[in-house]
Amino acid sequence: MDPELLARIQFALTAGFHFLFPPLSIGLGVFLVVAQGFALKTKDPVWRALADFWTKIFALVFAFGVATGIVLEFEFGTNWARYSRFVGDVFGSPLAAEAIFAFFMESCFLGIVLFGRKKVSEGFHYFSVVMVCLGAHLSALWILVANSWMQTPAGFTLVETENGLRAEITNFWAMVFNPSTLDRLWHVLTAAWLTGAFLVLSVSAWHLLKKRGVPVAERGLKTALAISAAAIVLQFASGHASAMLVEKVQPVKFAAMEGVFDGGEPAGFHVVGWVDEEARTVRGITVPGVVSVMLGKGLEVTPETRLLGLNDVPAENRPPLQLTFQGFHWMVYCGVVMFALAGTGMLLWFRGRLLASRRWLALCVPAFLLPQLANQAGWIATEVGRQPWIVQGMLKTKDAFSTNVSAGQLWFSLIFFSLIYAGMLALFIFLLLKKIRNAPEAA
Repeated sequence: MDPELLARIQFALTAGFHFLFPPLSIGLGVFLVVAQGFALKTKDPVWRALADFWTKIFALVFAFGVATGIVLEFEFGTNWARYSRFVGDVFGSPLAAEAIFAFFMESCFLGIVLFGRKKVSEGFHYFSVVMVCLGAHLSALWILVANSWMQTPAGFTLVETENGLRAEITNFWAMVFNPSTLDRLWHVLTAAWLTGAFLVLSVSAWHLLKKRGVPVAERGLKTALAISAAAIVLQFASGHASAMLVEKVQPVKFAAMEGVFDGGEPAGFHVVGWVDEEARTVRGITVPGVVSVMLGKGLEVTPETRLLGLNDVPAENRPPLQLTFQGFHWMVYCGVVMFALAGTGMLLWFRGRLLASRRWLALCVPAFLLPQLANQAGWIATEVGRQPWIVQGMLKTKDAFSTNVSAGQLWFSLIFFSLIYAGMLALFIFLLLKKIRNAPEAA
């Protein structure tokens, strides 16, 4: 197998596995701020038991997130050396900022949250919870700055060196707030809030069905449902804004996500579809004109409102269409199901039937998978959709690979990482289930 393809598969595996944990940390951080805040204000033992229970699970998620993320930075140097030389000055800055201003703060205050309750005042303990949550959000900011710069580069200049071209920062804040940073940040953060809230929702629903720790589980269920309902609305709003931005700054990616081959016609939304690349069409169920209308372009195609179609782009500059298209659509499908589940829950709550609906509670138990699937599908659409570029318009992925890495070395490391990650996943599930089975009881 081609070494470059193996390197791509290895990075997809390691990055995808790592990405199971940071959204959970961010989402659970928000939940803990709410739960610990009410515990501090009301002195209610139910709130205290709820906060303590999820603090332990947060610590577990945080530990696995750290362990799975370390390998990614080494892969940049080993498998993608030419990429590292090209973007080292730009890419290194947000990664350093993430380590100093986010991860360090989150780690320090997490120690106080876990072990300092009896050693500091209740107010400072709650302040530490807030700082842990803030640190998780700042980590997302700096990582997204680095990734967004690869999508929409800004604030740099190209310098010729003895090792080839190198991107160097000329305006740090233009690099940080490049055209896609803020839209993508809000979309990722709302997805993370959903990820954490849906895990709490699922575990609380299971406890209620099993009649374990009912008062605490009821409080957790309602809190998570309220966060989910707010986050899913923000998620759709941020998703729409992100899609409009992608159409402007990465029109080829947008065409691949929406399956737009002919830009001379109003673009419809493919409810269900399969990309037929030979026939240059999408086969399935399509609602005509919806995408053009949602973009504010209307149903009349003019030079100003015309979308870029895949037929306008040479084949070598198109991303893998099927993977990009399906990734985007599965993200949307998961979002719609989460919206329906949260909306139904809010309706039952207002009618006073939330805890009586065992069917809804049963549906909530596996629902923690929905935001995880949406996260993975969204990142597939985002990263695969910008191919063949690793840095949009400047460096192609095929030119970023380390030429001195052999297929044998990559096979060995890929198998090794797969085995390690499989063991880590099994250990995480074992420890998580062990904690979940010990349902929290109010003192």
